[in-house]
Amino acid sequence: MAGSSTFAGSQDVSAYLASKQTDKNLSSEWATLEELYNKKLWHQLTLKLRTFVTNPALQKDNELIELYQKFILVFEDKINPLALVEIVAFIVPKFADPKDAIAFLEATEPTVKANSEAVSLAKVLQGQIYLEKLNDMPATKKIIEEVEKIIDDADGITAVHGRYYLLASQYYRLQGKHAEYYRTALRYLGCIEITEMSNSDQVQHAFFLGLAALLGDGIYNLGELLAHPILNSLKTTSNAWLVELLFAFNSGDIGKFEQMKPQWETVPDLAAQELKLRQKISLLCLMEMTFKRPANNRELSFSEIAKETRLPLVEVELLVMKALAQGLVKGAIDQVSSNVHMTWVQPRVLDTTQLSSMVKRLNSWCTDVKSMEMLLEDKGHDFLTL
Repeated sequence: MAGSSTFAGSQDVSAYLASKQTDKNLSSEWATLEELYNKKLWHQLTLKLRTFVTNPALQKDNELIELYQKFILVFEDKINPLALVEIVAFIVPKFADPKDAIAFLEATEPTVKANSEAVSLAKVLQGQIYLEKLNDMPATKKIIEEVEKIIDDADGITAVHGRYYLLASQYYRLQGKHAEYYRTALRYLGCIEITEMSNSDQVQHAFFLGLAALLGDGIYNLGELLAHPILNSLKTTSNAWLVELLFAFNSGDIGKFEQMKPQWETVPDLAAQELKLRQKISLLCLMEMTFKRPANNRELSFSEIAKETRLPLVEVELLVMKALAQGLVKGAIDQVSSNVHMTWVQPRVLDTTQLSSMVKRLNSWCTDVKSMEMLLEDKGHDFLTL
């Protein structure tokens, strides 16, 4: 029975391919598919199908769905699992009902279950439908959690990572989870070439990332975003000020923050969180003050901190306590002397101005070391002759 079933399937495929070769525009393409299928050249056939499904002539009606049901389905177990799901990704959008598309992807999973990347991609495609078509947030969250467990066990960056991080970032943005969005969106950008994105997509990502960096809880390292070329896309838009504001936050420049208020308060999300923004830039200002001081001179008086952060003197101790509690700095508060002795500041990705400051400090350190070396050479003889 198995042999007759296979024969019947082959006969059906031949009839399907023969009917398609009447199309003058694609007749040679269909003939090539038939030849590769008859010769059982599965790898070559897979490569051909991956480009064939993108052909504009096949994007109408149910052409791609029919291609899968009447042709690919017969030998899908012979195709590389990840390549199969890549092909399926072009077919899924052709289903009129999103629930049918979900069912189609779920039916594909058992076929590719031996390949974790393929399973992950099938789930990510489902997640995109749940999020974009069905607005089903609980189902999207479940997909994100399932795929996260799979890719965490993967070696290195796979072809699925970028798609997963894009899905996760879209979900977190819609949920208003700024910190989670910021981290996943940056990871997405780390998985792709920025040239793959349209200019409008670059502008949108840059704007949302900028807002998330400012509003996200626990985000005090803005250097990675500031160094990313995606921010260049904002420079020719009406939101170019956002880049300047991000640099002001990164350096703890409260004066610049206050000066730019007419611009940033036009964004409702920022205007509504003014107190939170002031608290964040005050903490960044304290970090910058600590960073700029040489390691042997990190005594900060309350009055110095109050002046730089533009806070009332009575609020300085609370600011320092918050910085210590969040692990942004390490040190000890001397209430009697009204100062703070800092011993450490959280490492950050530095911008060019901060790097310049670091170079000056290294040069100063090298000078001190050289002076000590000369002193030892000068005085060392006295010790050696004792």
